[in-house]
Amino acid sequence: MKRPYPWQFRSRFRTNAYSWRGTSLASKRLKEAVAEIKKASKSDPVAAGDGCIALMERLWPALQSIDSSSGALGNAVNRTLDALLPILIAAPCDRELRVKWLERLYEAVCDDGVQYLTPVEEHWGEMCVFPELANEWADRILPLLREVWAARRPGAHVRGDTLCLSCLLETRRYKELEEVLSLRGMSFWPDDQFMAEAMARDGRIDEAIAYAESHHDEHYERPGIIAFCERILLEAG
Repeated sequence: MKRPYPWQFRSRFRTNAYSWRGTSLASKRLKEAVAEIKKASKSDPVAAGDGCIALMERLWPALQSIDSSSGALGNAVNRTLDALLPILIAAPCDRELRVKWLERLYEAVCDDGVQYLTPVEEHWGEMCVFPELANEWADRILPLLREVWAARRPGAHVRGDTLCLSCLLETRRYKELEEVLSLRGMSFWPDDQFMAEAMARDGRIDEAIAYAESHHDEHYERPGIIAFCERILLEAG
């Protein structure tokens, strides 16, 4: 049996490792962890992929006591995930190992107290790598998502809703994506971005832009909407 990779960051991301004012130190440790994983990826990309999982599943337990009201910690976590996701997606592991990785991540998503792992959910379909695996994850979450969104109960939420939408997108199940989004009775860009992306991938560029621009009254999401429109216009040439 192959010995576990000796990650130094493990000891720095124990449960409740950081205090109320620990943003600065935690941000520094996140940078160090990313550097460590990137270095490992050059010689052992599969170990680096496992390192990504190990760090992601430690984020909420380690950081939960920090005052995150300034947004600085959330930004540091997002930068960390932006750096790790390509390494995790590209890791050349077999299906069996990727299944285990995703189960570990899903448990972390379910336990995540402030949704640090939302960017991970947004790329779940890509992380599956194997199309049949993405289909399995979509089918796993979709029935409950349909039930809860159709009921429209105030405050009702499904853990894994975003990862389900990501898997529907990556498997080109666009009709089902449109159908489940229509159940909510409201617009919400973090969900609707998947439908906009589906339109763009289907070559419906003008329709995708119009759909995205219809969400401009969601002021908090406006930068993301603008970035989406700019990206698909550049990609379309």
